[in-house]
Amino acid sequence: MKFKIDRDAFSYSLLKGMNVVGTHITLPILSNILIEAKKDHIYLATNNLDLGISSCIQAVVEEEGAITLPVRKLATIIRELPHKDVYVKTLKDNKAQIKSGSSFFRMMGMSQEEFPRLPCFDDKKNHFVLQQSELLRMLRSVSYAQSASESRYILNGVYFKFGSKKLTLVATDGRRLALISSDLDGENDEKEKRCIIPSKTVKELERLLGKGKALDISFNERQVAFNIQIDSDENETLKKEIYLVSRIIEGTYPDYRQVLPKKTELRIKVERELMLECLNRATLMTSDKDNAVTLYLRKNVLEILASSSEYGEAHESMAVQYEGDEVQLCFNPWFMMAPLRVLSNDEVFFEFSSDSMSPGSFKTNESFCCVVMPVRHKASTTL
Repeated sequence: MKFKIDRDAFSYSLLKGMNVVGTHITLPILSNILIEAKKDHIYLATNNLDLGISSCIQAVVEEEGAITLPVRKLATIIRELPHKDVYVKTLKDNKAQIKSGSSFFRMMGMSQEEFPRLPCFDDKKNHFVLQQSELLRMLRSVSYAQSASESRYILNGVYFKFGSKKLTLVATDGRRLALISSDLDGENDEKEKRCIIPSKTVKELERLLGKGKALDISFNERQVAFNIQIDSDENETLKKEIYLVSRIIEGTYPDYRQVLPKKTELRIKVERELMLECLNRATLMTSDKDNAVTLYLRKNVLEILASSSEYGEAHESMAVQYEGDEVQLCFNPWFMMAPLRVLSNDEVFFEFSSDSMSPGSFKTNESFCCVVMPVRHKASTTL
Protein backbone atom coordinates (compact mmCIF):
# COMPACT_ATOMS: atom_id res chain seq x y z
CA MET A 1 0.00 0.00 0.00
CA LYS A 2 1.29 3.42 -0.94
CA PHE A 3 -0.54 6.77 -1.07
CA LYS A 4 -0.27 10.55 -0.67
CA ILE A 5 -2.94 12.34 1.39
CA ASP A 6 -3.84 15.77 2.78
CA ARG A 7 -2.71 16.08 6.39
CA ASP A 8 -5.75 18.01 7.66
CA ALA A 9 -8.31 15.68 6.10
CA PHE A 10 -6.39 12.67 7.41
CA SER A 11 -6.24 14.19 10.90
CA TYR A 12 -9.96 15.04 10.86
CA SER A 13 -10.99 11.47 10.04
CA LEU A 14 -8.56 9.96 12.53
CA LEU A 15 -10.07 12.07 15.31
CA LYS A 16 -13.56 10.88 14.35
CA GLY A 17 -12.39 7.30 14.53
CA MET A 18 -10.54 7.86 17.78
CA ASN A 19 -13.81 8.80 19.54
CA VAL A 20 -14.90 5.18 19.20
CA VAL A 21 -11.79 3.61 20.74
CA GLY A 22 -12.22 3.17 24.49
CA THR A 23 -9.63 3.22 27.25
CA HIS A 24 -10.25 -0.38 28.35
CA ILE A 25 -9.43 -2.52 25.30
CA THR A 26 -10.01 -6.28 25.51
CA LEU A 27 -8.33 -7.07 22.18
CA PRO A 28 -5.21 -5.23 20.88
CA ILE A 29 -6.69 -4.94 17.38
CA LEU A 30 -9.55 -2.81 18.75
CA SER A 31 -7.13 0.00 19.57
CA ASN A 32 -6.12 0.16 15.89
CA ILE A 33 -7.66 1.90 12.91
CA LEU A 34 -8.08 0.07 9.62
CA ILE A 35 -6.50 1.96 6.69
CA GLU A 36 -7.39 0.58 3.29
CA ALA A 37 -6.27 2.20 0.02
CA LYS A 38 -8.40 1.69 -3.10
CA LYS A 39 -8.42 3.58 -6.41
CA ASP A 40 -8.53 7.29 -5.53
CA HIS A 41 -9.36 7.15 -1.81
CA ILE A 42 -8.52 5.55 1.51
CA TYR A 43 -11.09 3.91 3.77
CA LEU A 44 -10.70 4.39 7.55
CA ALA A 45 -12.56 2.38 10.21
CA THR A 46 -12.48 1.81 13.97
CA ASN A 47 -14.60 -0.69 15.85
CA ASN A 48 -14.89 -1.51 19.56
CA LEU A 49 -17.54 -4.21 18.89
CA ASP A 50 -20.25 -2.01 20.43
CA LEU A 51 -19.72 1.00 18.18
CA GLY A 52 -17.90 1.39 14.86
CA ILE A 53 -17.31 4.28 12.49
CA SER A 54 -15.88 4.56 8.98
CA SER A 55 -15.16 7.33 6.50
CA CYS A 56 -13.44 7.83 3.14
CA ILE A 57 -10.84 10.42 2.13
CA GLN A 58 -9.61 11.28 -1.32
CA ALA A 59 -5.97 10.35 -1.84
CA VAL A 60 -3.42 9.72 -4.57
CA VAL A 61 -3.11 5.94 -4.40
CA GLU A 62 -0.08 4.40 -6.08
CA GLU A 63 -0.47 0.91 -4.61
CA GLU A 64 -3.62 -0.57 -3.11
CA GLY A 65 -3.51 -2.44 0.17
CA ALA A 66 -4.48 -2.32 3.85
CA ILE A 67 -3.03 -2.27 7.37
CA THR A 68 -4.16 -1.39 10.89
CA LEU A 69 -2.22 1.09 13.05
CA PRO A 70 -2.64 2.36 16.65
CA VAL A 71 -5.15 5.15 16.14
CA ARG A 72 -4.27 7.39 19.10
CA LYS A 73 -0.55 7.46 18.33
CA LEU A 74 -1.19 7.84 14.60
CA ALA A 75 -3.60 10.75 15.16
CA THR A 76 -1.02 12.51 17.34
CA ILE A 77 1.70 12.09 14.73
CA ILE A 78 -0.41 13.26 11.78
CA ARG A 79 -1.58 16.34 13.68
CA GLU A 80 2.03 17.42 14.34
CA LEU A 81 3.42 16.88 10.83
CA PRO A 82 5.04 19.99 9.30
CA HIS A 83 3.64 19.82 5.74
CA LYS A 84 0.20 19.35 4.20
CA ASP A 85 1.31 16.43 2.01
CA VAL A 86 1.65 13.14 3.89
CA TYR A 87 3.15 10.02 2.29
CA VAL A 88 2.24 6.61 3.71
CA LYS A 89 3.36 3.18 2.60
CA THR A 90 3.40 -0.29 4.11
CA LEU A 91 6.56 -2.28 4.74
CA LYS A 92 7.17 -5.91 5.59
CA ASP A 93 5.98 -7.45 8.87
CA ASN A 94 2.94 -5.14 9.21
CA LYS A 95 4.94 -1.93 9.50
CA ALA A 96 4.07 1.43 7.97
CA GLN A 97 6.26 4.35 6.93
CA ILE A 98 5.00 7.93 7.27
CA LYS A 99 6.80 10.91 5.70
CA SER A 100 6.04 14.62 5.58
CA GLY A 101 8.73 17.13 4.73
CA SER A 102 11.78 16.28 6.83
CA SER A 103 9.73 14.16 9.28
CA PHE A 104 9.96 10.38 9.07
CA PHE A 105 8.18 7.73 11.18
CA ARG A 106 8.02 3.98 11.11
CA MET A 107 5.08 2.44 13.02
CA MET A 108 4.30 -1.08 14.12
CA GLY A 109 0.86 -2.24 12.99
CA MET A 110 -1.26 -5.37 12.76
CA SER A 111 -2.71 -7.32 9.84
CA GLN A 112 -6.01 -6.06 8.46
CA GLU A 113 -7.27 -9.66 8.49
CA GLU A 114 -7.66 -9.48 12.29
CA PHE A 115 -9.82 -6.35 12.16
CA PRO A 116 -13.59 -6.85 12.76
CA ARG A 117 -15.26 -5.39 9.67
CA LEU A 118 -18.33 -3.19 9.96
CA PRO A 119 -21.53 -4.89 8.75
CA CYS A 120 -23.67 -3.78 5.81
CA PHE A 121 -27.46 -3.61 6.01
CA ASP A 122 -29.28 -4.87 2.92
CA ASP A 123 -32.72 -5.30 4.52
CA LYS A 124 -34.90 -2.36 3.48
CA LYS A 125 -37.77 -3.19 5.87
CA ASN A 126 -36.22 -1.21 8.72
CA HIS A 127 -34.79 1.62 6.64
CA PHE A 128 -35.65 5.31 7.01
CA VAL A 129 -34.37 8.60 5.60
CA LEU A 130 -34.17 11.51 8.03
CA GLN A 131 -33.02 15.10 7.98
CA GLN A 132 -29.86 15.60 10.03
CA SER A 133 -30.89 18.91 11.54
CA GLU A 134 -34.23 17.48 12.67
CA LEU A 135 -32.76 14.35 14.24
CA LEU A 136 -30.07 16.42 15.96
CA ARG A 137 -32.74 18.72 17.41
CA MET A 138 -34.75 15.74 18.60
CA LEU A 139 -31.77 13.98 20.21
CA ARG A 140 -30.73 17.12 22.08
CA SER A 141 -34.30 17.55 23.27
CA VAL A 142 -34.31 14.20 25.10
CA SER A 143 -30.76 12.84 25.57
CA TYR A 144 -30.18 14.59 28.92
CA ALA A 145 -32.87 12.33 30.46
CA GLN A 146 -31.05 9.06 29.73
CA SER A 147 -30.17 6.91 32.72
CA ALA A 148 -26.57 6.21 33.73
CA SER A 149 -27.48 3.51 36.24
CA GLU A 150 -26.03 0.06 35.58
CA SER A 151 -29.00 -1.52 37.37
CA ARG A 152 -31.47 -0.22 34.74
CA TYR A 153 -29.47 -0.82 31.57
CA ILE A 154 -32.60 -0.75 29.39
CA LEU A 155 -32.85 3.00 30.14
CA ASN A 156 -29.22 3.74 29.22
CA GLY A 157 -30.10 5.11 25.81
CA VAL A 158 -32.73 6.78 23.64
CA TYR A 159 -35.79 4.85 22.51
CA PHE A 160 -36.63 5.25 18.79
CA LYS A 161 -40.16 4.41 17.63
CA PHE A 162 -41.09 4.58 13.95
CA GLY A 163 -44.77 4.33 13.06
CA SER A 164 -47.67 6.02 11.28
CA LYS A 165 -45.23 8.27 9.39
CA LYS A 166 -43.95 9.63 12.69
CA LEU A 167 -40.70 9.27 14.63
CA THR A 168 -40.85 9.43 18.42
CA LEU A 169 -37.79 9.63 20.69
CA VAL A 170 -38.02 8.95 24.42
CA ALA A 171 -35.45 8.99 27.24
CA THR A 172 -35.95 8.51 30.98
CA ASP A 173 -33.91 7.81 34.08
CA GLY A 174 -36.90 7.00 36.28
CA ARG A 175 -37.17 10.47 37.81
CA ARG A 176 -37.85 12.43 34.62
CA LEU A 177 -38.94 11.59 31.10
CA ALA A 178 -38.40 13.53 27.87
CA LEU A 179 -40.36 12.83 24.68
CA ILE A 180 -40.44 14.42 21.25
CA SER A 181 -42.16 13.46 17.99
CA SER A 182 -41.71 14.53 14.38
CA ASP A 183 -43.29 13.64 11.05
CA LEU A 184 -41.41 11.32 8.69
CA ASP A 185 -41.12 12.12 4.99
CA GLY A 186 -41.97 9.62 2.28
CA GLU A 187 -43.81 6.31 2.29
CA ASN A 188 -43.27 4.21 5.40
CA ASP A 189 -44.72 0.98 6.71
CA GLU A 190 -47.58 1.63 9.13
CA LYS A 191 -46.33 -1.14 11.44
CA GLU A 192 -44.42 0.23 14.42
CA LYS A 193 -40.69 -0.47 14.55
CA ARG A 194 -38.54 0.17 17.59
CA CYS A 195 -34.95 0.17 18.77
CA ILE A 196 -32.98 1.52 21.75
CA ILE A 197 -29.79 3.42 20.85
CA PRO A 198 -27.07 3.36 23.58
CA SER A 199 -26.06 6.63 25.20
CA LYS A 200 -22.50 6.52 23.79
CA THR A 201 -23.91 6.20 20.27
CA VAL A 202 -26.28 9.10 20.93
CA LYS A 203 -23.34 11.23 22.06
CA GLU A 204 -21.41 10.35 18.91
CA LEU A 205 -24.40 11.17 16.71
CA GLU A 206 -24.68 14.59 18.33
CA ARG A 207 -21.04 15.19 17.34
CA LEU A 208 -21.47 14.05 13.75
CA LEU A 209 -24.88 15.38 12.74
CA GLY A 210 -25.51 18.80 11.30
CA LYS A 211 -22.78 18.82 8.64
CA GLY A 212 -25.11 17.71 5.86
CA LYS A 213 -28.78 17.47 4.95
CA ALA A 214 -29.81 13.82 5.04
CA LEU A 215 -28.95 10.54 6.70
CA ASP A 216 -30.14 6.96 6.35
CA ILE A 217 -30.89 4.77 9.34
CA SER A 218 -31.19 0.98 9.08
CA PHE A 219 -31.46 -1.56 11.88
CA ASN A 220 -32.11 -5.18 12.73
CA GLU A 221 -32.61 -6.95 16.05
CA ARG A 222 -29.03 -6.37 17.21
CA GLN A 223 -27.46 -3.46 15.35
CA VAL A 224 -28.26 -0.07 13.86
CA ALA A 225 -26.41 1.80 11.11
CA PHE A 226 -26.39 5.54 10.34
CA ASN A 227 -25.20 6.61 6.90
CA ILE A 228 -24.52 10.32 7.44
CA GLN A 229 -24.20 12.56 4.40
CA ILE A 230 -21.61 15.36 4.52
CA ASP A 231 -21.81 18.57 2.53
CA SER A 232 -18.96 18.75 0.04
CA ASP A 233 -17.86 22.18 1.27
CA GLU A 234 -17.22 20.84 4.79
CA ASN A 235 -13.95 19.36 3.57
CA GLU A 236 -13.29 18.93 -0.14
CA THR A 237 -11.07 15.87 0.34
CA LEU A 238 -13.67 13.98 2.37
CA LYS A 239 -16.12 11.70 0.66
CA LYS A 240 -19.78 12.51 1.10
CA GLU A 241 -20.66 10.21 4.00
CA ILE A 242 -19.66 8.82 7.39
CA TYR A 243 -20.90 5.37 8.35
CA LEU A 244 -21.71 4.72 12.03
CA VAL A 245 -22.71 1.26 13.29
CA SER A 246 -23.82 0.51 16.83
CA ARG A 247 -25.20 -2.33 18.85
CA ILE A 248 -28.80 -1.98 20.02
CA ILE A 249 -29.79 -2.31 23.66
CA GLU A 250 -31.76 -5.54 23.78
CA GLY A 251 -34.95 -5.73 25.82
CA THR A 252 -38.38 -4.15 26.08
CA TYR A 253 -38.56 -0.45 26.83
CA PRO A 254 -41.06 0.50 29.58
CA ASP A 255 -44.43 1.84 28.49
CA TYR A 256 -43.64 5.54 28.68
CA ARG A 257 -47.28 6.45 27.97
CA GLN A 258 -48.19 5.44 31.53
CA VAL A 259 -45.90 8.19 32.83
CA LEU A 260 -47.37 11.00 30.73
CA PRO A 261 -49.94 12.90 32.80
CA LYS A 262 -53.43 12.10 31.52
CA LYS A 263 -54.80 15.35 32.86
CA THR A 264 -53.30 18.41 34.50
CA GLU A 265 -55.26 21.00 36.41
CA LEU A 266 -53.14 24.08 35.77
CA ARG A 267 -51.03 25.50 32.97
CA ILE A 268 -48.89 28.61 32.72
CA LYS A 269 -46.83 30.08 29.91
CA VAL A 270 -43.28 31.01 30.87
CA GLU A 271 -40.41 32.78 29.15
CA ARG A 272 -37.88 30.01 28.73
CA GLU A 273 -34.68 32.04 29.15
CA LEU A 274 -36.05 34.04 32.08
CA MET A 275 -37.12 30.93 33.98
CA LEU A 276 -33.78 29.28 33.24
CA GLU A 277 -31.92 32.30 34.59
CA CYS A 278 -34.05 32.41 37.76
CA LEU A 279 -33.59 28.68 38.40
CA ASN A 280 -29.86 28.94 37.78
CA ARG A 281 -29.42 31.75 40.30
CA ALA A 282 -31.57 30.01 42.90
CA THR A 283 -29.56 26.82 42.47
CA LEU A 284 -26.44 28.67 43.60
CA MET A 285 -27.73 28.33 47.17
CA THR A 286 -28.45 24.59 47.01
CA SER A 287 -26.09 21.82 48.10
CA ASP A 288 -25.75 18.09 47.58
CA LYS A 289 -27.73 17.59 50.78
CA ASP A 290 -30.38 20.21 50.03
CA ASN A 291 -30.75 19.88 46.26
CA ALA A 292 -34.25 21.21 45.64
CA VAL A 293 -36.10 24.40 44.79
CA THR A 294 -39.63 25.36 45.77
CA LEU A 295 -41.98 26.91 43.23
CA TYR A 296 -44.56 29.12 44.88
CA LEU A 297 -47.31 30.21 42.48
CA ARG A 298 -49.74 32.97 43.32
CA LYS A 299 -51.65 35.57 41.32
CA ASN A 300 -49.53 36.53 38.30
CA VAL A 301 -46.27 35.71 40.11
CA LEU A 302 -44.03 32.65 40.17
CA GLU A 303 -41.53 32.64 43.02
CA ILE A 304 -38.54 30.29 43.10
CA LEU A 305 -37.06 29.63 46.52
CA ALA A 306 -33.94 27.69 47.48
CA SER A 307 -32.21 27.15 50.79
CA SER A 308 -29.55 25.01 52.38
CA SER A 309 -28.20 24.71 55.91
CA GLU A 310 -24.70 25.11 54.48
CA TYR A 311 -25.09 28.30 52.39
CA GLY A 312 -28.34 30.15 53.17
CA GLU A 313 -31.33 31.19 51.05
CA ALA A 314 -32.19 32.49 47.58
CA HIS A 315 -35.37 34.07 46.26
CA GLU A 316 -36.30 34.76 42.64
CA SER A 317 -39.61 35.89 41.14
CA MET A 318 -41.01 36.30 37.65
CA ALA A 319 -44.29 37.53 36.24
CA VAL A 320 -46.70 34.96 34.78
CA GLN A 321 -50.35 34.90 33.81
CA TYR A 322 -52.04 33.00 36.63
CA GLU A 323 -55.35 33.60 38.42
CA GLY A 324 -55.83 30.36 40.38
CA ASP A 325 -55.28 29.30 43.97
CA GLU A 326 -51.86 29.49 45.53
CA VAL A 327 -49.77 26.39 44.81
CA GLN A 328 -46.47 25.21 46.24
CA LEU A 329 -44.34 22.60 44.43
CA CYS A 330 -40.83 21.21 44.97
CA PHE A 331 -38.46 19.93 42.25
CA ASN A 332 -34.86 19.07 41.56
CA PRO A 333 -33.64 22.29 39.85
CA TRP A 334 -31.20 20.49 37.53
CA PHE A 335 -34.04 18.39 36.14
CA MET A 336 -36.01 21.55 35.41
CA MET A 337 -33.13 23.42 33.82
CA ALA A 338 -32.09 20.60 31.46
CA PRO A 339 -35.04 20.92 29.01
CA LEU A 340 -35.00 24.71 29.23
CA ARG A 341 -31.36 24.73 28.11
CA VAL A 342 -31.90 22.66 24.96
CA LEU A 343 -35.22 24.05 23.74
CA SER A 344 -35.16 26.88 21.21
CA ASN A 345 -38.73 28.07 21.79
CA ASP A 346 -39.05 31.43 23.53
CA GLU A 347 -42.37 30.40 25.08
CA VAL A 348 -42.75 27.15 27.00
CA PHE A 349 -45.77 25.84 28.88
CA PHE A 350 -45.46 24.42 32.40
CA GLU A 351 -48.32 22.12 33.44
CA PHE A 352 -48.89 20.93 36.99
CA SER A 353 -51.50 19.99 39.58
CA SER A 354 -52.33 21.50 42.95
CA ASP A 355 -51.27 18.20 44.52
CA SER A 356 -47.65 18.70 45.54
CA MET A 357 -46.82 15.05 44.79
CA SER A 358 -47.96 15.16 41.16
CA PRO A 359 -45.34 15.59 38.41
CA GLY A 360 -44.77 18.80 36.50
CA SER A 361 -44.41 18.93 32.71
CA PHE A 362 -42.71 21.28 30.29
CA LYS A 363 -44.39 21.33 26.89
CA THR A 364 -44.17 23.18 23.59
CA ASN A 365 -46.41 23.34 20.56
CA GLU A 366 -44.01 21.03 18.69
CA SER A 367 -44.84 17.60 20.16
CA PHE A 368 -42.34 17.94 23.02
CA CYS A 369 -42.92 16.99 26.63
CA CYS A 370 -40.61 16.65 29.63
CA VAL A 371 -42.13 15.16 32.78
CA VAL A 372 -40.32 15.86 36.06
CA MET A 373 -41.19 14.05 39.28
CA PRO A 374 -41.48 16.21 42.41
CA VAL A 375 -39.11 16.12 45.36
CA ARG A 376 -40.55 14.80 48.57
CA HIS A 377 -38.84 15.37 51.88
CA LYS A 378 -35.61 16.12 49.98
CA ALA A 379 -35.69 12.73 48.24
CA SER A 380 -36.83 11.98 44.72
CA THR A 381 -39.66 9.65 43.86
CA THR A 382 -39.33 7.53 40.72
CA LEU A 383 -41.36 7.07 37.59
